[in-house]
This record gives sequence, C-alpha cells and structure tokens, in this order.
Amino acid sequence: MEAVSKKYSRKDTGWRLFLKTIIARAYPRIIGQQREMSWVFFEILLPVLAVSAYVFVYRALNAPEEYVGFVVMGGAMTAFWLNVLWSMSSQLYWEKQQGNLSLYIMAPNSMMAILLGMAVGGMLATCLRAVAVTLFGMLVFGVRFEVVSYLQLFSVFMLTMIALYGMGMMMASSFLLFGREAWHIANLAQEPIFLASGFFFPIKSLPFWVAAGASLLPLTLGMDAMRQLVFPSGALLGFIDVATEIWILAGLSVLFIVVSKFLLAYVEKLAVREGRITESRR
Repeated sequence: MEAVSKKYSRKDTGWRLFLKTIIARAYPRIIGQQREMSWVFFEILLPVLAVSAYVFVYRALNAPEEYVGFVVMGGAMTAFWLNVLWSMSSQLYWEKQQGNLSLYIMAPNSMMAILLGMAVGGMLATCLRAVAVTLFGMLVFGVRFEVVSYLQLFSVFMLTMIALYGMGMMMASSFLLFGREAWHIANLAQEPIFLASGFFFPIKSLPFWVAAGASLLPLTLGMDAMRQLVFPSGALLGFIDVATEIWILAGLSVLFIVVSKFLLAYVEKLAVREGRITESRR
C-alpha cells in the first residue's frame, strides 16, 4: 500500500498540470493526422491551388513581383488562422455537441490549457501546410526572401502567434455562448478576415481608418511587419513601421489572453451555477 501511494498518489498542479493537459489534448490530434494521411494531402494541395490562382491574376495584371511574394506569405499564414478558427474558436461548441464539455468543466484542468492543447495538436498539419506553400512559391514562382532582421522577424512571428491564439481562446467562449449560431459565425468570419488582414495584398491599399480598424486582428499587423522584413520593397508598402507594430502586437497579446481568461472563467462559473450553457439557459 505504501508503494502504491508513493507511485500514484502525486497530484500535479500549477504549471505541471497545465503542460500535461496541453500534451494530453494534443496527442489524439497528432496521432489522428498520422492515421489519416489523406487529410495531410488535401491540407497541402488545396491551399497551393488557391495561392496559384492569385499569383496568375497578379502576373496577368503585370503587378510588381513583390505581390507574388505577398500572396505566398499570405497563403502560408492562412494555415494558422484556420487552425485558430476551427481548432480553438469553434471547439468548445463542438465538444458540447459531442457531450465532452461537461467533462472539461468538471476536470481540475485549465480550460486555456485544453484549448491550447487542441491547437497544438493541429499544429502538425498547420506547419506542413505553411511550409509547403512557402516552398512551392520559392520553387515554382521564384519568390525570394531577403530578411532584414532575423530578431525582429522572430519577435513579430511569436507575438503574432501569441495574440492570434489568445484571440482564438477568447472567441471559443464567445462562440459557445452564442450556441447554435457558432458554426455560422465561424463560417462568416473566415472570408472577412482574409480581406481585413490583407492575406493577398498589402494592407496599405485599404483606406487608412479601415486598415487601422483591421489592425485589431493580430494577423493584419503580423503579416504587414513580416512583409516589411523579408521583401526589399516591403517597407514602401508597409502600413506603419515595424517597431510600432511589434509594440501593438505585444499589447494585443496581453489584452486577448487576459480577456480570454475572464471569459473562460465566466463560462465555467455559468456551467457550475446553472448546469447548462448557451441558448438553453432561460
């Protein structure tokens, strides 16, 4: 009995529990990708076709060659947005439909860790898609990257991911509270984000105040800054300078993570207090 208690009675809390929750939720998705390789194939093929269409349009219009690079980078970054939209934002609603949400609410784990684990689990396909689109653009369309500052580029990418996944966690609880409309909201949000974030064109092309409003989306400033850092004429087509965009992204990261924490805590409190969530609570 003493041996059993020593080996199995340890209770993980704090950061240990947080990390183990992320690993536990990521594991099924990573294994699932390996068991269904057709998913990986279509995750790579379809984005490449979409990027190719935009490239041919720009070349038919005799647009500057940098626009081809913008399209390739935008096609690569769409993978991260779609991972956030479908692997985080809509996930709690899907889990409710499958009957798993009550287990998540009762478990001692952090809801943020559960959502982050789901997103990390989908990161395998996300990274494959992003790398495939980038390599395709370099090999087929001759896109060349000239990095101005690797440190700034790394900082921009990491801050963009933190802010983006923070927004995903915030949207997850919001979508759950919307109930049956979550699926429609997720579909509705997909294409407007492509436009507002400037996935396939420089955000400077939009009117100033429209671009400023779109800057609340992490991908908008993230892609604008990365384009300025990896293309020779990127600075000329940039919305604002890179240093300012880095500070704004840092602020958005803190804002979205704090708001998501409060919203997820509210969802848990609502579930414990009323025993049900979303449109049925009347």
